[in-house]
This record gives sequence, C-alpha cells and structure tokens, in this order.
Amino acid sequence: MTTSAAVPTAVERATDPRGQWLALHVFYAANPQPLLVECVAPLIRELTEHNLLAGHFFINYWLEGPHVRLRLRPRTPADEPAVRQRAEAAVSRFLTTRPALYAMGTGYLRELYDILFALEFPDGRPAQLIDANGQMLLQPNNSYSYRPYEPEYGKYGGPAGIEIAEWHFQHSSDTVLRAISSMNLHLRPVLLGTAAQLMTVLAGTFLPDREELIAFLDRYHHFWHHAFAGTSLIGVDEYTRMYDSVAGELGRRARQILTLVARGETERLPGFLRGWAEHAVKLREKVLALARSGDLVISAWSGGDDRVITDPGEALASLLSPYLHMTNNRLHATIRDEAYLSYLLARVLRDPAVPA
Repeated sequence: MTTSAAVPTAVERATDPRGQWLALHVFYAANPQPLLVECVAPLIRELTEHNLLAGHFFINYWLEGPHVRLRLRPRTPADEPAVRQRAEAAVSRFLTTRPALYAMGTGYLRELYDILFALEFPDGRPAQLIDANGQMLLQPNNSYSYRPYEPEYGKYGGPAGIEIAEWHFQHSSDTVLRAISSMNLHLRPVLLGTAAQLMTVLAGTFLPDREELIAFLDRYHHFWHHAFAGTSLIGVDEYTRMYDSVAGELGRRARQILTLVARGETERLPGFLRGWAEHAVKLREKVLALARSGDLVISAWSGGDDRVITDPGEALASLLSPYLHMTNNRLHATIRDEAYLSYLLARVLRDPAVPA
C-alpha cells in the first residue's frame, strides 16, 4: 500500500541504471518454510552467482490467500528476461514437486482472513477483492503471478527512506533464510526465542538507553493490542501465566545481548546474531544520516500531512517499528507473537527480580 509521501519522478527512474523491481506472489497454503528453503534461497543464490540481481527480499502475506511475496530487482533492465525465466522455472518446479496440500482459506483460516480483511480495509472492502458473498477472493493454491510493486513510501521515509529499507530488507531476508535453513524454527519455542533475540539486538542498537527501550517496547505492544482489540488475534490473560516460566532465561539472555551491543562487543554474540548486530549499527547510521539530511518524510498511518522528521530519537523510533515487524513477518511470527514478545521483553528488562 502506498501513501502520500513523494515518489520518484519519471526522470529519476529513467536515470537509475538498475532494472525495475519484480514482485512475484507465490500462493502456497502451507507453512512457507519449505518454499523459502528449497526454492527462494537457491533461486537467490543462482541469480546472485550469475550477477543478475541488484536487490532482493521477501515477505509473507495473507491477502487473497497465504503467499510469499518475492521481490527481485534485475541488475539492469536487460537482465529482466533472464531473472523472470529463472524465477518462473524455480517456482514452477517447486510447486510441482512439493505442492501445498491444504485447502486455501477454510475453517479457522477463513475466519482469520475475514478479520484481517476488515482491519485492512476499515472503509469498505474493495469490490475487486471480494466474491458474491462479500468474502475475500482467494487465488488458486500452488499458483503464482506478478503484481505491481508498491513501496510504502509514507511508512519508510520517502524515496530516500525506501532505498534504506530495501537495503535492510535484503539483509533481513538473508538472515531469516539462514536461520530457517540451520535452526529448528518449526518448533515454536525456537521460533519465539529467535525472534526475541533479533528484536533485542535491533531495538537495543537503535535505542541504547534502557528506559527509552522499555518505553518503546511498551508502545509496540500496545499498538498491536489496540489495533486488534476485539478480535481473537491478541490475548493478554495468558501473558502473566506464561511469564514466570520464561522470565529468568529470557531476562538473562536479553540483558547479555544489550550489554554486548552497548559495549560494541558484537563479536561475542552467537553466530546468527553477530552479523545482524553489525548490520543494525550500519542501519542506525543510515537512519540518522537520513534525518540529518531532511529527507526523512513520514506519513501518519491514519492519514494527514507528510512530516519531515529531523529529530534523531524520533527518526529511530519511527522506523524501528516497521523494521522489527517485517523481520518478524519473515520469520512467520504472528501479530499475536509480536505482542507477546514485546510484552515479555519490556517486563523482564524492568523487573528487578530477574537476574542479569
């Protein structure tokens, strides 16, 4: 979804030597991990080895049915046919050899999609996306199609902010692909533990002051809770019951991570966090430079005028939220998971009874 922040002009697009982004949506009614590990990751390696890419990333999404949105940017316009051919061959091969066997949008999933659909379009459901019964249209399972790539300029800070976001998304995607390939992320405790540690590294790098970090995590939790209040997607009662069982280990791990990040001793972090922490430092520097330049333009999610943000703290907090959310999305962590993890992290960091 685009917003009102300025988009690149035709002249700016014409002078960019890179090809235009391709947005390939792969509809797959199953856990996306096999699709990512067996298709997307090898495809990206192949395209990179043949020097065909200027950028890549993916997200998971639900609109029109569960699917992976794979974004590929050809190195030059002349490379686009080769990128398309290799991508289509890889996706077709995977969908033929390992198709998703679940029905698209039945039972609980249909209810979930109806909730998300209503929240996504509070002013009414677009006619082109609904069937005769007013429910969301679903694409055929095990299919793919190209769609327009629509960068969210308003959320990520305008054209200059989108350049940073796309650079970050590539690193985030690569980090998640490596984690899925090497860790048991199909086990929920492993998934949640991985997500919590990645969140701690990025948020701790952006907001080194402990009180500011805790306040941010509180806001992050309350945002998701408020946005989905009245639905079955967010629960609170069970948070307190589960806290005691995880507080000790999570608190120790989170505080150890924050200490190493604050000291600049990222080489002492576990392997999958080390590169992420080094990237987080570079990302923070890019965001601060963007704010100093006066080119960070944010649009409110609820509408209204664009705002130029130059205050460093506001710039970091504004972009940290969507950066965290999209990495969790790539991990296939749910909105409920995000609300839960931000609650846990804020609580263990303020809890004096949790040992360091």
